[in-house]
Amino acid sequence: MDYPNDQAPGAPVRSGIPEHGRIPKYYAVKAHIALLIGELGEGGLLPTERDLALRYEVSRETVRQALRELLLEGRLRRQGRGTVVAGPKLEQPLSLASYTEGVRRQGRRPGRHLISLDRFPCPKALAAEMGFARDEEVWHLERVLLADDERVGLESTYIAVARAPRLDVDFEPDSSFYSYLRERLGIVFGDADERIETVLATPREALLIGTPPALPMLLIHRLSRDTGGRPLERVRTLFRGDRFSFTTRLGADLR
Repeated sequence: MDYPNDQAPGAPVRSGIPEHGRIPKYYAVKAHIALLIGELGEGGLLPTERDLALRYEVSRETVRQALRELLLEGRLRRQGRGTVVAGPKLEQPLSLASYTEGVRRQGRRPGRHLISLDRFPCPKALAAEMGFARDEEVWHLERVLLADDERVGLESTYIAVARAPRLDVDFEPDSSFYSYLRERLGIVFGDADERIETVLATPREALLIGTPPALPMLLIHRLSRDTGGRPLERVRTLFRGDRFSFTTRLGADLR
């Protein structure tokens, strides 16, 4: 089998081939399929596993391994009984802009599906983090994130009931929470601490998002404050690793 050497910007050096040159057979197949993906374009239907195995003269299990990696990377997606080329990942800015604003910038239609909205006394750990009294009531808002009706994430938000006392009455669950705070309550965000890590979803989370439990997720923890420096909200958001990337702009620190 000939090994393709075309390389896209940002790809690993020498397409990830080790210096000793002994490349796993599935990886060579993956590289060939990656070139085929570029030829087919978004929505293009990939040949069957059998046809790919015949084309590249390998076993169907070798093809499956290559396809599994491309699916996990978000370059392919299942559609019915076939496999098609996926569209580009959604780019979400690392900023205090809302999810809604980030998705709309890319010409996609944002949405959310309400899972639950509950109020209860603030848990001990959260109270310590937010500076709340132990008996202070908080809202917990949990929603599935959508982009063009595709489930792409799961968002869990905590905020003091005192800051949004009519959240269960005035707020439309499928709308932007940040817009509600800003436009209905006059609350302005000041800054936030944010931490990102990779995780696997729990069985419940995978079911809500509609993904296999083995699919890597990007988990963002955010603690936001208002312009007075008071903690405002605590958010835990899971994003599908195959559908999202995150961007930010860095400045030079010349000290």
